[in-house]
Amino acid sequence: MKTATYELLAASSDHAIAVTIAFVCGLIVACALIWAVRVGMRVMDKDTHHPGLEEQPHIPDGGPVHEMRERREPDEMPITTKDGDRILPHDLHHASTRTGKDQNPRRWSPGSSGSFGGGGLGRT
Repeated sequence: MKTATYELLAASSDHAIAVTIAFVCGLIVACALIWAVRVGMRVMDKDTHHPGLEEQPHIPDGGPVHEMRERREPDEMPITTKDGDRILPHDLHHASTRTGKDQNPRRWSPGSSGSFGGGGLGRT
């Protein structure tokens, strides 16, 4: 009976030691993470410039800017350059600069288009 009691006490003390070691290891990891975050915050505060109140964005003097929509006309696509060489991508304009003559947006009209390019009502 005595040996069973000693074995039970030994097993429970081994378990208590294992739990204590796991708790201490977890505490060390948590402290290391907190320290790393604080060091990172200090480094970020030194590196980045935080804008002051006068540098913050503000509404223009003329009031808020609203969205403007307009239709643009594409530029003509030249076939060759003046020297007769082919056109390379860096030779092209990045956007058109002309406002289109017709500013009415194109609308969908029934029967003019359909799913999968059918263009009709699907009847024969």
